[in-house]
Amino acid sequence: MTWRGIIPLALFLAGSLGDQVISRAQSSPLIEVGKFSSGQPGIALPQGWKPLTFKKIPRHTEYVLVRDGEQVVVKATSEASASGLTKEVSINPKDYPMVRWRWKVENLLQRSDVSRKDGDDYPARLYITFAYDPERVSFGRKLKYNAGRAIFGDIPIAALNYIWETKTPVGTIIENAYTDFARMIVVESGPAKVGIWVEEERNIYEDYKKAFGEEPPLINGVAIMSDTDNTSDRAIAFYGDIEFRTATK
Repeated sequence: MTWRGIIPLALFLAGSLGDQVISRAQSSPLIEVGKFSSGQPGIALPQGWKPLTFKKIPRHTEYVLVRDGEQVVVKATSEASASGLTKEVSINPKDYPMVRWRWKVENLLQRSDVSRKDGDDYPARLYITFAYDPERVSFGRKLKYNAGRAIFGDIPIAALNYIWETKTPVGTIIENAYTDFARMIVVESGPAKVGIWVEEERNIYEDYKKAFGEEPPLINGVAIMSDTDNTSDRAIAFYGDIEFRTATK
């Protein structure tokens, strides 16, 4: 079993989240989490981001900043591999419920299947992870969380995975094949938009409530990942800037 659907907190940068919460009263309507367009082509790690790897997966996806047209973006090349890039944040989803990003995939994975462990691969995905807040978690989820923490160490209470799938209908929300602490949300599916840049916007606050049936705690991490280790396939994807915004009026 792998915990990659949710990402251990230890993989994020250390820091006191309580002192870093970004609130609407203190800052602008926009939080630029991934300003990849300001980077220099040829650099592997965008500023403020770090590698996300998994103990039982020795082969890693390659990430590098490249110029695509007029913009600098992250290019991911995955060949029977899995790893990602992560960034620690501390954002109140009630104040900043909207996440916007752009991405492009060059191909789909023919054996990808969101409902199966051996199909839990995607050419592109965006993770949003959430901090553990015992006051916002049901008793049953507390028990599961404590059991998971005993096995995997310091983990977030939940994760939303926005994915580009092969055949599952857009809008589908389903438990991760490995853990019910993560939900998979199909944002794009099928070949219609392969090879073109796609702009995305999601309401994280509403998605979390639909996915978990509870009010969301603080967002504590963001990650991008292209993975093909289960299907032994190959994928190339590109990720543009990622930002959080206040609610659209």
